[in-house]
Amino acid sequence: MSTAPDPAPSEPKPALVFDDPLDQQSPDDTDRGWGDRPRTDSAADLKRFLDEKPPHHL
Repeated sequence: MSTAPDPAPSEPKPALVFDDPLDQQSPDDTDRGWGDRPRTDSAADLKRFLDEKPPHHL
């Protein structure tokens, strides 16, 4: 049997949080949230533009 003291009780987590939700950035506020690729160099941007260009814009 162990004689180590019990760990100190931690502070209980509050049941309700009244923070302003608009203070935090949502995933939709980022390019990643919309499924975009992370920013890269201009050559990669051109390649993406050409890859995603609709056929009627040839």
